[in-house]
Amino acid sequence: MFSFDQVVDRRGTQSLKWDDAKRVFGHDEVWPMWVADMDFPAPQAVQDALRARIEHGIFGYTIVPDSLREAVCEWLEGRHGWRIDPEWLTFAPGVVPAVAAAIEAFSEPGDGIIVFSPVYRPLFDLVRRHGRTLLFSPLRLTEEHYVIDWNDLEDKLPKAKLLILCHPHNPGGKSWTGEELKQLGELCLRHGVFVLSDEIHADLTFPPHRHVPFASLSPELAAWSATFRAPTKTFNLAGLQAAEAIIPDEARRRAFRRVQQRHGFFTLNTFAVVGAEAAYRHGGPWLDELLQYVQANIDATAAYLAAELPTVRPIRPEATYLVWIDVRRLGLSETELKRRLLEKGQIAVEFGRKFGPEGDGFIRLNVACPRPTLNEGLRRLAAALR
Repeated sequence: MFSFDQVVDRRGTQSLKWDDAKRVFGHDEVWPMWVADMDFPAPQAVQDALRARIEHGIFGYTIVPDSLREAVCEWLEGRHGWRIDPEWLTFAPGVVPAVAAAIEAFSEPGDGIIVFSPVYRPLFDLVRRHGRTLLFSPLRLTEEHYVIDWNDLEDKLPKAKLLILCHPHNPGGKSWTGEELKQLGELCLRHGVFVLSDEIHADLTFPPHRHVPFASLSPELAAWSATFRAPTKTFNLAGLQAAEAIIPDEARRRAFRRVQQRHGFFTLNTFAVVGAEAAYRHGGPWLDELLQYVQANIDATAAYLAAELPTVRPIRPEATYLVWIDVRRLGLSETELKRRLLEKGQIAVEFGRKFGPEGDGFIRLNVACPRPTLNEGLRRLAAALR
C-alpha cells in the first residue's frame, strides 16, 4: 500500500506549480491546481535508485544503457501489448523537445500541420514557431467526451504534411479507441499525412478503458508514424527530463537523430537514465494504486461540483489526472472568470482559451494531489464561482 494522502510541502523546492504561481498569475497565495504534475512523491524504488547513484558521488558523462531500452520495451509489451524493436527507440529530454525535432525533421517551412483543438498548447505553439502552417481541426463535444469531426478533418488533410495527435487527449481526457485510430490512420495514409502521436499520458488510462498505441494497429501505421512518450508524467519525474521517441521507419529515425545532433543533443542526464529505468522496472504496483486514488479524486470532484456548482459540467476523463470543466453556462467572460478565480477564490487553474479557440468557456483542474489538497481547491473553486 502507498500513502497518497500524505501532504508534502513543495514550497521552496523551485517547483513551477507552487513557487512560480505568483509570477504566472500575478497573485499571492493562489492554490495551485494548474500545471500538470502531481503532488505525490515518486515511487520508492525510483527514490532508492537515485539515492544509490548519488552516493556513488561521480556524475560524469553518461550513456543510455541497453538495460533502459529493454525496460521500455518490456513496459510497452506488458502494459499496452505493444512489442517494439529496441532499435526504434531514440531518447530526448522531453516530449515537447522530441515533437519539435520531429516537426523540423519531417516537414519544411510553410507545410501544413493539423492539430485537434482544444489541445495542449505547446503542440500548436511549436507549429507556429517552426514557421509551419497551423491547421486547427475542431473536436466536437458530446454529452460524454470529445469526438473527431471527420468531415472537417478530410477538408484539412489535403493541405497538410503532418498531423499531431494528442493521445490520450489533453485537456479532455479522451482515450481514443482502436476504431477511431484506425479510421484516422487510413485517412492519413490516403492523403500522405505523417502522424506524430503524443502519448505521454498513455499510462494514466483508467480501467475499463485501454490505451491503444497508434503505431500498434498495423505495420503500415507503425511505418507512417512517430510515437512520443515518457515516464515523467506517469511517475511524477518531470524534473528528471526523460522521454522516448519511437520511430519504426529507419530513414525517418535517422532524420530525427540528425536534427537532435544539429541542436547539440546526444544523451540523457545521469539521473534521467537511473530514474526512468527504475520506474519502468519497479513502478507498476505504485501506478496501479495511483490510478485508483486519482479515480477516487475524480469521483469526489464530480460529486462536489454537482452539489455546489450544478451549472458547471465536468467532462469525466478516461485518462489523465486532468478534469476539463465546462463553465459556459455561468455566462462569464474569460477576463471575469480569471478575476473571480484568482481574486475571490484564490485558486490557480488553466484557462480554456490557452488550449485553442474551442477552449473558450472551460477551465482545466489538476486533481493529482492528496485529498486534503483537493478539498481545499474545490472549496476555493466553489467560493469563486457560486
